[in-house]
Amino acid sequence: MASVLDLRRRIRSVKSTRQITKAMKMVSAARLRRAQARAMAARPYAQMITSVLQSLLRRIEIYDPETGNLRHPLFATRPEKKVLLIVVSGDRGFAGAFNSNILKAAQQFIGGNGDKEIDVEPIGRKATDTYRRRYAAAYFNEKKVENPADGKQITEKVRERKAQIEVVGDHVGMLEKLDALSALEMARDVIRRYVHEEIDACYLVYNEFKSVIQQRIVTERLLPLIEIGKENIAASIEPTREEREAAAEAAKSAGVELREEDTRQADEEARKFGTAEVDYIYDEPPEELFNGLLPFYVAAMLFHAMAESVAAEHAARMTAMDSATNNASDMIDSYTLQMNRVRQAAITKEIIEIVSGAAAV
Repeated sequence: MASVLDLRRRIRSVKSTRQITKAMKMVSAARLRRAQARAMAARPYAQMITSVLQSLLRRIEIYDPETGNLRHPLFATRPEKKVLLIVVSGDRGFAGAFNSNILKAAQQFIGGNGDKEIDVEPIGRKATDTYRRRYAAAYFNEKKVENPADGKQITEKVRERKAQIEVVGDHVGMLEKLDALSALEMARDVIRRYVHEEIDACYLVYNEFKSVIQQRIVTERLLPLIEIGKENIAASIEPTREEREAAAEAAKSAGVELREEDTRQADEEARKFGTAEVDYIYDEPPEELFNGLLPFYVAAMLFHAMAESVAAEHAARMTAMDSATNNASDMIDSYTLQMNRVRQAAITKEIIEIVSGAAAV
């Protein structure tokens, strides 16, 4: 049995741990508020660009009347033989099952598409480290080709696939300094690969965050585009009731709002632009505006996924640190009770020895 001194040391150690977990919980709560504000600030832009595209769709023909082909290649669907999977995870640990659940959803997608060539593009340190250990990196070989513009020899990188599943891209630290420009550059690269038929489809795995108690892990098809403004969810994983209750308790103790901010009025105003029976006058032809805005629409979808994933990560870390703080308090109570029992047993033993000695005299 541990002595009183050992138990006091354990209590001091657990108290120090509890102070750390409580501080981490409050830091995560503060970062969650900022991440929520950033995600909410990005929604009006995404809603308006969606409304503009919907308005343009009412004034242009998606299909060429002469050939019957789609005017824009991002709407063209073809058999999915080569798939790009973008996995958005966190950069740090101490977030409970946040990262493992995202990786599990990604593995379910990969397992369900075992006969296809899959390129995994991880965002976040946890997913990057996992897939670097699990799969081989994509190999590019330099090749001399003739530039059709001037006939000179130029060097370009040519992909040489060596495995069915390979890791492409490196986005470590992207979520720490998330900005719209990074999302736009990534969206343009994905669009380039799709237009050149390097991939036949692009899927996105991330944690969809609406509030602390209303979130889920979704697998969403990013390309090809089917309908502007409509999510194309291929699979989703809902949180359990216990996880919702734990998140609610952590949010209440940290002073974080449980419900999603009511933006129905703003959403309705944004939709009016795309559905209004008004003949707008555009400076540029509607076809050119539509084609020029589509990359920004894809970038908005990517930025939306990454911003909500960052908020979900902070919410998961806040919940995990709240649970760790509560467990530390329970351990302190248990050790304190055990120490009092040991001390009481020692006092009782001393009293018995004194009484026995006095009786012997």
